[in-house]
Amino acid sequence: MPKWLKDAVFYEIYPQSFYDTNGDGIGDFNGIIEKLDYIKGLGCNALWINPCYDSPFKDAGYDVRDYKKVAPRYGTNDDLYRLFGEAHKRGIHVLLDLVPGHTSEEHEWFRESGKAEKNEFSNRYIWTNFCFQPMPGYPYVGGECERSATYMLNFFKCQPALNYGFLDCKEDWQLPMDHPDCIATREAMKDVMRFWLDHGCDGFRVDMAYSLVKNDDEVRSGTCAIWRNVREMLDAEYPEAAIVAEWGDPQLSLKAGFHMDFNLNRPDNGYNSLMRDYGMPDKLHGEDNSFFKKDAHGDITRFLTEYLPNYEGTKEDGYYCLITCNHDTVRPKYNLSDEELKLAYAFIFTMPGVPFLYYGDEIGMRYLDLPTKEGGYFRTGARTPMQWTKGKNAGFSTGEADALYLPVDPAADAPSVESQEAEADSLLHTVRALLALRHAEEDLQADAEFAAVYAESGKLPFVYRRGDILIAVNPSTETVTAPVDAAGRREIFSIGKGKAENREIMLEAQSFLVLK
Repeated sequence: MPKWLKDAVFYEIYPQSFYDTNGDGIGDFNGIIEKLDYIKGLGCNALWINPCYDSPFKDAGYDVRDYKKVAPRYGTNDDLYRLFGEAHKRGIHVLLDLVPGHTSEEHEWFRESGKAEKNEFSNRYIWTNFCFQPMPGYPYVGGECERSATYMLNFFKCQPALNYGFLDCKEDWQLPMDHPDCIATREAMKDVMRFWLDHGCDGFRVDMAYSLVKNDDEVRSGTCAIWRNVREMLDAEYPEAAIVAEWGDPQLSLKAGFHMDFNLNRPDNGYNSLMRDYGMPDKLHGEDNSFFKKDAHGDITRFLTEYLPNYEGTKEDGYYCLITCNHDTVRPKYNLSDEELKLAYAFIFTMPGVPFLYYGDEIGMRYLDLPTKEGGYFRTGARTPMQWTKGKNAGFSTGEADALYLPVDPAADAPSVESQEAEADSLLHTVRALLALRHAEEDLQADAEFAAVYAESGKLPFVYRRGDILIAVNPSTETVTAPVDAAGRREIFSIGKGKAENREIMLEAQSFLVLK
């Protein structure tokens, strides 16, 4: 386990929308470099940068055309290498986004694979034997290449699936995992990882990490075997490099060799119940029962029922991580006020694992209702430009408004870093204080023990323990108490008002209390 993860706090950057230094309306590497001191001052000491490789951008860069070349919209390879160096000078680690399950249909591997004559890339992707042969159970495309065959997709039409083999071969066109061409795909991806690690990258967030081997079983034993092989390479050659899975099943991913996995937002799951329990993400309507919505009467046991078995079953294997949001998720400001967000973030930043803060969430950027952009669909509204100032284009770009990657929040009261810096009690200052507390207290960091102390269905507050620290949260509009003995402890952080006395913890409405 890389030692630096113990006290890591990640800041996710969607590079198109972070900071534009050349006025073309799209964020760039130089913009990230210019804002590294801001990120460090926020309390984040690690970055996750969404895909920045050469791409036709039919899926916002998750359709990679060249794994070893950056997209010109962001700068050059040398600019990214400089970003690694400048981040390291500030004690900031940098993860890139690895997309191992598919490429763009414009990738050179795919162009070669689609040729009629057999070559070294013919089996780099998954093909049938005939132009009209279907692929039962899998999305596929035909009629796009000179090769007389259909090919499998891994997500959108523009993303043909790379071939890591089939755990259970049922058709003569399906290759087993140990076929030399399937092993070659795995080794090619390891070569991509080595390339960026050798240039200063500190690891990878892995897109759709569960999606490699086809006809896999329920426990993804084929895909897990590949990741264990990758982990062996990292341990031997890059022991301080970290990998985090987009998987959402730590009992598979962490045991397969990932250092971290995410709590991902899915309808009706435990993480969803915290901040986004208001309906399907593409509809954005319905009754809100989110735990951190002050008048929603949420229930923390809905989260704990799912979280605790995953935490207890994997705490020796790696970190199961909480996020404020990500590029695929509706921003929490959609339904939560800044005061509600303070409590939600206080919870996230004091829980086990490595927390991830999505750019702009620290100032409460809104989710905007926008047309789709680069395959974003409903997710597009969570990918808008960072709001730095009250000036032109919210300080994101000097370009004209119609040239921006996406429009900035047009509201007169749109939050910005500039405005929140001037407010002593702003969400931004609260995030800074919370992250400073996490860095100062070892018992609040990734690997300190967690236990639910008072967690009753339909009741508040929720009280939990990290190491020797007691934490209580009350997101409701009522004063609440819990029969928890906190004798001999002192308050080291609070939002709102609370106290511990007479073997009881009392919290006023919308309060958070940390006792040591």
